Amino acid sequence: MKTLADLIQDRFGLPTEAGRGMPAEGTVARILSHRIHRRYTADPVSDETLEIVLAAGLSAPSKSDLQQVAIVVVKDPSKQATIAGWIPAMPWIGQCPRFLVFCGDHRRIRRVAELRGKPFPNDTLDMFMNAAVDAVSELLVLPAGVFPVAGLCLGYPALAGWISMRLPPALTVHTDRYDDSRLEALVEDYDRRREARHATPRQGQRFADRFGYAERYGWSEDKARQYSVPERHNFGPFIRRHGFGLA
Repeated sequence: MKTLADLIQDRFGLPTEAGRGMPAEGTVARILSHRIHRRYTADPVSDETLEIVLAAGLSAPSKSDLQQVAIVVVKDPSKQATIAGWIPAMPWIGQCPRFLVFCGDHRRIRRVAELRGKPFPNDTLDMFMNAAVDAVSELLVLPAGVFPVAGLCLGYPALAGWISMRLPPALTVHTDRYDDSRLEALVEDYDRRREARHATPRQGQRFADRFGYAERYGWSEDKARQYSVPERHNFGPFIRRHGFGLA
């Protein structure tokens, strides 16, 4: 019987005993068995399958709950062909049934700040990189050219936890072009749904001494307040000190 250790060995080409007693099945086995595919059948990907895949992708962790992601689903064959033409070494781009473009979305939080009437002093390199603070670099004695990007906590949960409600795909998934013309209504609806599930306690409202207490305190109000003050403006100088010549 194939085990997780076998899959790890297939992945890294190195012997291991980790997972030797665990059968190669379930989610971890599927992740370890991930393969690159560059040839496709003519079978189409249904809209239902695409929606499920996108929902799974958007369930991934989000830094500070900012949800700075946008996905453009390219359905227009001419646009897909144009993109494929830009990269002739990768013909599979033009041959696949569906092509998606994943984008970092800093614009949405800017608009949310405008929507909630809050300042936005965070157009910084850190916001572009979504990087970690430089204290980690000193702690781990990272040399120039090596910098922390993200942290991951690994352990066994003490509580059952909860599902963090994500922004609706109508706001994060786009077809052929980026379109946030419905942002205000979609954010309002999202705020109501999210607060109905997990209401923010009054004492959890950010910067109440500056903005007071809001009767309706949804995700957008929280994020607009969060970004109303400068955050980690020292990241640019830090990354330059570590050998990156960034303007």
